[in-house]
Amino acid sequence: MTDAPSAGLTLRDAQQDLAAQPFSVFLGARIAAFADGRMTLEVDLRDELLQQNGYLHGGVLAYAADNALTFAGGSALGPTVLTRGFTIDYLMPARGRTLQARAEVIQASRRQATCRCDLYMFDAASTVAYCAAAQGRVTAIRPAPPP
Repeated sequence: MTDAPSAGLTLRDAQQDLAAQPFSVFLGARIAAFADGRMTLEVDLRDELLQQNGYLHGGVLAYAADNALTFAGGSALGPTVLTRGFTIDYLMPARGRTLQARAEVIQASRRQATCRCDLYMFDAASTVAYCAAAQGRVTAIRPAPPP
């Protein structure tokens, strides 16, 4: 990770932001770690999140990558950020008990950050499988004026 500017956000700030996202609440996502330039997001598997072959749906993997990338970027740029774009490579079918998305800033300027995210599945025995990799850009936006 390169030296990224710090926005001074705390784990509590990140948890409050995640809790304000209805889709994240629906998925049961939680923040396992949050520090300058790094973020770990977790989602426990349940039947509603699987595809027809019993694997975690790729959309859930993409969600986790997108949110982890954005939170990592926000730790460097501040809380008003959006994903500018990202790519994801699915490396193997995701099967297990818990999805973990670990993101970090690899380069940041005042207005944007490039971040990388590695996605892992853990099973009941805590065996780890590396199932996807993503990279994207996060950009700072100006907050909307109050109504």
